[in-house]
Amino acid sequence: MTDQTRPLRVAIVGAGPAGIYAADALMKSDAASDGGISIDLFERMPAPFGLIRYGVAPDHPRIKGIITALHKVLDKPSVRLLGNIDYGSDITLEDLHNFYDAVIFSTGANADRALNIPGIELDGSYGAADFVSWYDGHPDVPRTWPLEAEKVAVLGVGNVALDIARVLAKTGDELLPTEIPANVYEGLKANKAVEVHVFGRRGPAQAKFTPLELRELDHSPTIEVIVDPEDIDYDEGSEQARRNSKQVDMVANTLQDWAIRDVGNRPHKLFLHFFESPTEVLGEDGKVVGLRTERTQLDGTGNVKGTGKFNDWDVQAVYRAVGYLSQNIAKLPFDEQAGTVPNEAGRVIADDTAEGNDRFMPATYVTGWIKRGPVGLIGHTKGDANETVANLLEDRSGFAEPANPSEDAIIEFLEGKQVPYTTWQGWYRLDAHERSLGEPEGRERIKVVEREDMLKASEPDKA
Repeated sequence: MTDQTRPLRVAIVGAGPAGIYAADALMKSDAASDGGISIDLFERMPAPFGLIRYGVAPDHPRIKGIITALHKVLDKPSVRLLGNIDYGSDITLEDLHNFYDAVIFSTGANADRALNIPGIELDGSYGAADFVSWYDGHPDVPRTWPLEAEKVAVLGVGNVALDIARVLAKTGDELLPTEIPANVYEGLKANKAVEVHVFGRRGPAQAKFTPLELRELDHSPTIEVIVDPEDIDYDEGSEQARRNSKQVDMVANTLQDWAIRDVGNRPHKLFLHFFESPTEVLGEDGKVVGLRTERTQLDGTGNVKGTGKFNDWDVQAVYRAVGYLSQNIAKLPFDEQAGTVPNEAGRVIADDTAEGNDRFMPATYVTGWIKRGPVGLIGHTKGDANETVANLLEDRSGFAEPANPSEDAIIEFLEGKQVPYTTWQGWYRLDAHERSLGEPEGRERIKVVEREDMLKASEPDKA
């Protein structure tokens, strides 16, 4: 059993919002004041913050402001960041259980959910996650992106689809004041897109936009947002959705306002289409030349059915933003369809046929998108973290004593393997370096892209 006279040692794999919220929940628990808690956050990237650094559009500083709150958690002396560590190769689940009483996985979702329609594999058909990683300066993706298409389709009606449409429709110079690195600026400056078409299978009341994100589309001096009046339609299910949710009603009202106004003369056109279900990406010589959709109509419940009428759209690129998907985690069970680790309130299920504690993997937990799927806003992961941490602490008396629970043991292990890990102090150095790069241009920062350059800035003795 765990030695109650020393701090509870917890490893959290993934230093994005979900992992940091779990650390915060642990720090605020009674256990932190009773015997103390010692937390190590493991992160595959050399820098922390996960989705906020590599998944939020660069022109959304308001959302990136969440980092300020996360900073306060990582500043606490009983929380350590160990970055640039790849779970599965640099460290395994067995290793973690040797050093810690319990392990929480908060690895998020960074792959694209498949869209199985003909032509989706054509040259010019892209996943949202790959494009977002490119414009957010992720070190593990190519440094260039093909932006030759003058007319582009974006499939999906969530905030990620809006981000992609907005970045494609804006000019490079509009995005230059943000933290985008030079390669992204050069790519966007050469972008040829003048029309961006966003397609939703259902109606305005079923769109998953948040009102603020939607309205921000119309703030750009170069983007004319256009909604077809014929796409403003509601059935009883849609009206009920509007009555039940202020956000749904606000989105519907914004779209209605745009549908009835005159079209202006801003140079880039961004069309929001509803009741158009993508059925095929059209191609010639292996390349995208169009998109085929089937017109749909409401069925009374807020869902839609096909009408048998098809439309062909002249586009040369297609971006699918139909949802993210978590990737398999070594040594953990995985539900390929849901893209989650099977769990019960955060406890990882090892054997669904067993009863009691025998159902669960010992001292192994999940939180965030790997726990419940990639839905909801960043702040929603707080509830996940609180639930998972509560169950971890409830199980504490049954934890096996780890072989090497001292705080120094994991450092000796990593140094023995010559893993060039980064630290929270290293983040401060990288942060200062990125800010210094932006200062001559009057920008808050310029993001460093290359992994080796990040390592040199944060941990120069390990590069």
